[in-house]
Amino acid sequence: MSNHIVESLKKEIEGFNLAIKAEKVGKVIEVFDGIAKVSGLSDIKSSEMVTFSNGETGVALNLEEDTVGVIILGDFSKIKEGDEVKATGKILEIPVGDTIVGRVVNPLGAPIDGKGAISAKGGSASGGKASLSYYPIERVAPGVITRQSVSEPVATGIKVIDAIIPIGRGQRELIIGDRQTGKTAIAIDTILNQKSQNMICVYVSIGQKDSKLRKIEARLEAGGAMAYTVIVSAGASEPAPLSYIAPYAGVAIAEYFMEQGKDVLIIYDDLSKHAVAYREISLLLRRPPGREAFPGDVFYLHSRLLERACRRNKKYGGGSITALPIIETQAGDISAYIPTNVISITDGQIFLETDLFYKGIRPAVNVGFSVSRVGGNAQIKAMKKVAGTLKLDLAQYRELEAFAQFGSDLDESTKKQLERGKRAVEVLKQLQYSPVKTEHQIVTLHALTKGYMDDVPVEKIKAFEKGLVDYSERNAKTFYKEIKESKMWTDKGEAEIKKVIEDFKKSFQ
Repeated sequence: MSNHIVESLKKEIEGFNLAIKAEKVGKVIEVFDGIAKVSGLSDIKSSEMVTFSNGETGVALNLEEDTVGVIILGDFSKIKEGDEVKATGKILEIPVGDTIVGRVVNPLGAPIDGKGAISAKGGSASGGKASLSYYPIERVAPGVITRQSVSEPVATGIKVIDAIIPIGRGQRELIIGDRQTGKTAIAIDTILNQKSQNMICVYVSIGQKDSKLRKIEARLEAGGAMAYTVIVSAGASEPAPLSYIAPYAGVAIAEYFMEQGKDVLIIYDDLSKHAVAYREISLLLRRPPGREAFPGDVFYLHSRLLERACRRNKKYGGGSITALPIIETQAGDISAYIPTNVISITDGQIFLETDLFYKGIRPAVNVGFSVSRVGGNAQIKAMKKVAGTLKLDLAQYRELEAFAQFGSDLDESTKKQLERGKRAVEVLKQLQYSPVKTEHQIVTLHALTKGYMDDVPVEKIKAFEKGLVDYSERNAKTFYKEIKESKMWTDKGEAEIKKVIEDFKKSFQ
């Protein structure tokens, strides 16, 4: 019996493995408003994750001589002075995978839609791998060698944007305007229009009310858009650190799909609240305030985020990220600090004006202040052909409209330009949640720019447009086929659409 015990003890001793584990441990010396000052973590890295003794996580943001300033990603009320803090050695990262599509997650990648945990297995709309990977939320933007120029359009389904301020795959186009002018509406319409366009969408909600987010989710669900959309949400009731990391978490998800060669559309709604959250964190961390109390690196905050949107060349996978950041202005002031910063980073802006919105011109896009620096490169040939004269018509109309208020004696050509401009403004009006197919836009704009609508009363333009689209779809099969297949019409298609428009006009009352 004793021999048996001795033998088993020998085996235990032989099998015993003493693993020495070194851990970097510090102590909380102060905690307030989502910030913890920690001592004892002398060799921690910037943006490294830490864990508190109660299970909450944080990120090291301020590396000072004796202390480390940590932002707490969760409930800071349960953390107290003297608590242990462990460095993880990992930069903050979030779980990403194909099964995240169709879900609403927080900036740490945890689901908040009540549909259970995100499975690592099972297919999704994106169709690909079946496991969750971890992507760092902070990453260096792709270099010039890996990029390709923007040449493929992102069809938004919004006539004024697709025709005059086109957006291309890999572009960064700012949506800017006062509150309640329809900025989010443009973003949601663009997501709805990506159905069957082979595009994954990521909507990042920063500091929005939960009720607004639920409405957006329900709208996307109703339009069948959640099948290819991920929502990342940091609500208004969440701590500022979550609002700060939300857009970086969103772009990490987008990069996962881009690296599979997919095209991704990401919307940041909105970066004004993001900058305010960062200002709050920076002031609590005692960083020196600069202009409008923002810290000195607020430009870098947004440039390192938006530079991650690009179009990769075929050698590097050929995927793309198109970014639509949203900025809220105060009283239309686009020369304020954050708006000018983001305007200088992006490849153009869509400026929404309150006056136009209240006049009933919706979407309330001010075509004069709006610009796409990619321009016609992001349009198909057919759209470029019809939109070229439309820009001119609207520019002349804007000039003459102010002039016509003072002079009653106008010559015939001026009157004609004014009438054409009125009809152009009417055609470009559009209801929310009703994106228009590219081929339908081309038919309408072709009829407008060729003068077929010049004698149609302004109040009947919408009825004429709807009737023409229905009639042409039934009777201009060649024209539609040519646009879908070769992105341009031939002489045969031109003759067909001309006859179709003339026939419809005769029957239109």
